[in-house]
Amino acid sequence: MTNPDLTRRRIRKRVVPRVRGPVELAAGRRHPEWLWVALRGDRVTARAGWWSRPGDPQPALMDVFDVADEADGVRLLEAAAPFTATPPDYTRYLPPGWRAAGTPWMTALEKTGARLFVERLRLEWRPGTPIAEQSGRLTFRAPHDAAELIGLMALVLEGTLDAHSRDELSRMTARESAELQYREELERYASPHAWWRVAVLPDGEPVGFVISAHNGYNPIIAYIGVVPAHRGRGYADEILAAGTRLLAEQDYPWVRAATDVGNRPMAAAFARAGFVTFEHQVDMIWR
Repeated sequence: MTNPDLTRRRIRKRVVPRVRGPVELAAGRRHPEWLWVALRGDRVTARAGWWSRPGDPQPALMDVFDVADEADGVRLLEAAAPFTATPPDYTRYLPPGWRAAGTPWMTALEKTGARLFVERLRLEWRPGTPIAEQSGRLTFRAPHDAAELIGLMALVLEGTLDAHSRDELSRMTARESAELQYREELERYASPHAWWRVAVLPDGEPVGFVISAHNGYNPIIAYIGVVPAHRGRGYADEILAAGTRLLAEQDYPWVRAATDVGNRPMAAAFARAGFVTFEHQVDMIWR
């Protein structure tokens, strides 16, 4: 084995990068010591790579793992283990129907103790797709402050179908989870925080929110939620339309989003809004 050439679950969910070699190295998202290959003679039989946000001292996730030889893939991860005693989660992008192509990489990961945690839909809205007009039931404004948004984020975690959120709620309170996501993800987006919107009723009562952002790779619907007291009334469609429209007005070539395969209500809302599934995402964990 030789060493050549989106920390938290919120990073894994929202900012899973493509491999861009020198660009990622120059940006500080990758480091040479985080890029490994297994060799048999001059032939590469497995490769692995880890990623972080710029400046973070430890990798946030493993997003490169390919094997031509399953056993060498296992040995490669065992050799790389000293630099990351607690393995970051692994994330992989795959086409729909990916299981039919075979999964030697998954088998190798399972032999090191990893297990499938969740499969997600990667979604895309494209210019020319209609965006629903607002009904007039809701108006939209910026959050008053971080405390208001964190409070709404904590509320929408009630009854969540998101696997990462459910796992987190087994270890902390909804408020703690919301604060952590705000500090580790939302607050760090370089795109304008003025894009964030709270949906309110005519009397000013908040119904939900949508976080439109650019994560350094793509324009995204980073987070959308409806508070429990107002679910089941179609507000999610209007809130999603507002967030999508804001990004469409920036003339981006697409708007991306993601949701768990098992979160059928959210997947249906994205489908109604004209988002199409262009890839799947698989998250595996070592816990």
